[in-house]
Amino acid sequence: MPGKQHEVNFRFLAQPTDVNFGGKVHGGMVMKWIDQAGYACAVAWSGAYCVTASVSGIQFVAPILIGDLVTVRARLIHTGRSSMHMAVDVLARDLKKDEHHLATSCVMVFVALDAPDGKPTPVPSWQPSDEKERQLQQQAMKLMELSKDMELLVDRQAAEGA
Repeated sequence: MPGKQHEVNFRFLAQPTDVNFGGKVHGGMVMKWIDQAGYACAVAWSGAYCVTASVSGIQFVAPILIGDLVTVRARLIHTGRSSMHMAVDVLARDLKKDEHHLATSCVMVFVALDAPDGKPTPVPSWQPSDEKERQLQQQAMKLMELSKDMELLVDRQAAEGA
């Protein structure tokens, strides 16, 4: 039901097929998990097909090892007319030692579409319910401003190079 579920958690074990030559889960696999969890959260909130518009501030903080219990948590932190900003954290837990740590985090923007090849469609509005959510929403708004500044810079450089 649209406008109800604003957080999604994926949990699974890191497998040997997920790792690089150094024995740690490779960044591309982590990014895939992030995109899947963000997508699930965006669709759950909007009730529509969604596409990834951007990923900002991705930080690989600590490695994920084979056998770690991985939790990918995506939560809505801001809505626009058809866009949804998600804070996504990847946590890893060594089950043998019961130790866990933040492995990766980022902010993603998804856009809801009226069909897979369609046009942007409105999403239910989301409002923060506590101080932590208000702070996350403020971060999303700062990232929006930075993204606009980057777009202007890229457009200027493209015009100068043409």
